Amino acid sequence: MRSVRLKDRVPFGPKGPLGVLVDPMTWRAAPYLLVSAGFGMAWFVVVTLATTVAVPLVVVWVGLPLTMATVLMWRGGAMLERRLMGAAFGVRIADPYRSRPEGGLLAHLTWLLGDKATWQDLGYLLMLLPLGLVESALSLALWTATATLLLAPLARVLYVLSDGRTGLIIDDWAGVLVAGAAGVVLLVVTAYLVRGIAWLHGTLATVLLGGSEEERLRASRARGIDAAEAERRRIERDLHDGAQQRLLSVAVDLGRAQAKFDAEPEEARALIVQAHAGTKAAIAELRDLARGIHPAILTDRGLDAALSGLAARAPVHVDVSVELTERPPAAVESIAYFIVAEALTNLAKHSGATEASVAVFEGDRGVVVDVWDNGIGGAVVTPDGGLSGLADRAATIDGVLVLHSPVGGPTIVRAELPCEW
Repeated sequence: MRSVRLKDRVPFGPKGPLGVLVDPMTWRAAPYLLVSAGFGMAWFVVVTLATTVAVPLVVVWVGLPLTMATVLMWRGGAMLERRLMGAAFGVRIADPYRSRPEGGLLAHLTWLLGDKATWQDLGYLLMLLPLGLVESALSLALWTATATLLLAPLARVLYVLSDGRTGLIIDDWAGVLVAGAAGVVLLVVTAYLVRGIAWLHGTLATVLLGGSEEERLRASRARGIDAAEAERRRIERDLHDGAQQRLLSVAVDLGRAQAKFDAEPEEARALIVQAHAGTKAAIAELRDLARGIHPAILTDRGLDAALSGLAARAPVHVDVSVELTERPPAAVESIAYFIVAEALTNLAKHSGATEASVAVFEGDRGVVVDVWDNGIGGAVVTPDGGLSGLADRAATIDGVLVLHSPVGGPTIVRAELPCEW
């Protein structure tokens, strides 16, 4: 069975003092904030120098490729920052760029310079210097003060053990213990401040690096259209290759049986039996196809029963937990069902897992779907794969699908599906 995360098991919950301290996100954000001034300084120097060299040379032909290289460089920096936002702050920002046009150097340069996201990238990289200076200075001051207070008891112990030869003048145990207690309090305060600064930085990065709301909606709608078209082609292919071929075979068998009915009744009877079996197989395939479009049990009995049915058909033991106070919208139920179905299918084919779990619960923005297995890991989302299509479908309601599958396992597929969009 999947273990509950430590931050969810500590007293006062994941947002309490202990929850924030044991949350890995706190300790991933802290190093980034300490060195963000370095990132800001590096990008400011590189972008300023490259622009100073490239722009004046535009009057001659060599300036065009240099300018294009400079723009691509700061775009690459912005793309790196988007990945860092995901790793450090858990903020996932999709690249908002327009599609690349056909044509030569001038067409590509026009495409680069005409894209609003290009200039938002530049603004973010230049803003990173003053923002990073504030973040790094504040983080350094907080962590230095916290470490000093927390290490005060240790310094007192070293002072005693060395008979006062450490160079430290600490002779008040009560003051040292008060300093240690104050260090614990400051550690909690620092952890909360780190999370708060990380949230502000992540929000600003989302605004500048993620494009406008209109662009995000346009991209979401395009992904939804592509997902619907892919689903239509899948249904058409399954009908043509499956049920249609079986029904054609049934028609041929019945025609042959009709021709032999008087002259060769036994052979006609065998053909009818064969046609009957083919009809049942076609019905079974149509039932599976209908379940693939929208399972009846999901409409009739809800997500808990539908997911339990999926778990019962899985080749390994799957624990199912659905904790929802009210039934979510039909679109959310459908997407959640197919995410679990695809994850369990991949589990059976590739993971080598011996156990798995499915958890559906209420998150901050809506319904969260968590699928875990103890397999070998190493799974990736391929552009034309099943999980990629489901991510596109989730994007139509502003949902997010994330895959975490390190080599050696475990594999976790998590989807956050808002109930309002």
